[in-house]
Order: sequence, then C-alpha cells, then structure tokens
Amino acid sequence: MSKKIICFGETLWDILPSGAAPGGAPMNVAIRSKAFGLDSSVISRVGSDALGNELINFLKKKQVDTSLLQIDKKLPTGEVNVFIDTKGIASYDIKYPTAWDNIQLTEASIEKVKTADAFIFGSLACRDDVSKKTLFTLLNHAKFKVFDVNLRPGFFDIELIEKLIKISDLVKLNDEEIVVIANQFGSNSNDLFENISFLYRKFKTRSICVTRGERGAVFFRNSKFYINDGLIVEVADTVGSGDSFLSALIFKLLSQNNHQSTLNFACAIGTIVATKTGANPEISINEIDKIIKQF
Repeated sequence: MSKKIICFGETLWDILPSGAAPGGAPMNVAIRSKAFGLDSSVISRVGSDALGNELINFLKKKQVDTSLLQIDKKLPTGEVNVFIDTKGIASYDIKYPTAWDNIQLTEASIEKVKTADAFIFGSLACRDDVSKKTLFTLLNHAKFKVFDVNLRPGFFDIELIEKLIKISDLVKLNDEEIVVIANQFGSNSNDLFENISFLYRKFKTRSICVTRGERGAVFFRNSKFYINDGLIVEVADTVGSGDSFLSALIFKLLSQNNHQSTLNFACAIGTIVATKTGANPEISINEIDKIIKQF
C-alpha cells in the first residue's frame, strides 16, 4: 500500500514571463509526490471561476486527490506574478486576498489528516486568520508534520514561525531563510551548520533540511549532519525546484533509512527541475540516475 501525504495551503497560477502555469508550493509538492507513487491529496481553496476550474482539472490529470479542494464563491483563484532574473532566480508578487486565504475546516479534512503518513504545510498559508486557524487545528491531528518555510516579503511573522517550528517534525528552509530566522531568535552567526545546531538546541526539532541552490543541501537528522555539495548546471528557472526537492525528501524518508541516499536523491530531483522551465516538468529515471552518479 502506498504512503499517504496531504499538502495544505496555496493553489494558484504562476504568471511567468513565458505565460501562466499552475503553481503554489503545496500543489507542486503533491504533484511531484504523486509522480513518485505516493497517494497525494491537497487541502486548499480555489475561486468559482475559470482559473479555479482549470486548476482542478489540472490536478485531476496529475491524479492528485481533489476531494478536499474547496470552491469559494466570492474570492478569486490565487495568482502570483513571477519575475525571473538573469541567473534564473525567481521572485514573486503574490495577490491578496484570494480563495486559498479562506480554507475552511471540515470533518473530512480532519479524518484524512489523521490517516496521512505526512502532512506538509508552509508559513505563507497563514497570512490570513481563516486558513491559519484551519491549519493549526489540522496540525493537532497530524502524525508527521513537515514545515516548508517560505519567507515572502510582507508575510513574515516571527512569532508564527516559532509556533510552527515548535510543532513540526521536519523543517525545510533555504540558506537565506535560516540566517534570517536564526538571527531573529538570537544567533549571532551566519554559518549554516552553527545555525542549524542553534535551531535544534532551541526547538529540539528532530530534522532540519537546508537547501543551498547549486551548492546542494544539508540534512540534519537525529543529531547528525548529511551533506550534498550539489552540481553546477545550466539553470532555466528555479520555480518549483525546492518543492520537488521536498517531495523527493519526504518520499525517501517514508521508504528508507539511508539518509545520505535520501538527500542525494532529493538534490538530484531539485537539480533536474532547475534545468527545465516551470514547476512540474517531466523527469525520467535515466535523468535521475545520471545526476546521482555525479555526486
């Protein structure tokens, strides 16, 4: 029987220089996880509009469970203007309010979360009180809580971040986010390993993973560091790269205990996505094997 994951939060359209594409970290994680063979569901909300209908149909084509995807009759489906710099690095202008800010608590979602092997969520989903209250209630029923930190300008609340870290089993950040957060909590260091150790001592978080772009990632689990130094590749854009990395990390954590192998696999997936356009490109087994052999 395949493992079950639930992703909570934003489902939206990324308005890229190349055109509109389905996006949102929770949805991206769910889609990639389904491609790995996991039973993936999304708890979110879209508008009662053409963009919402397209997102629902898109998820169904990807075989992601949409039974917990709500429809809002007043608020529109989310949209994000995505800007890509000369290095392929993305920045975002996120519209507010939209349907995913109004995710309602339902008995069906509570029961689904209770049976899930992993519950994945991000801080951005808490920018409105309605979705935030729903999230914190669902977290009370989750077995394995994965916090995907997504610091976005205008939506940064350190007290909220603290609460979410304390309740989580796995925290995933990038190398810029961990410096900001660790310094907010009293660290005076810019060193990655010192800041991971600092957050572990402060919050007793069992697992912390930090992505470092082309320099790979560091995974801290059960008081031990695992390191992947990454590969230099030609980047198309970074949209969805971190989301696919997290999907791969969770997939392997749920199926094996070799943490270095788990990290290498996740880095390979993130690297491949960065070489392609959009958040959810197709990936072949041969591509994965080729990258892993280079680590």
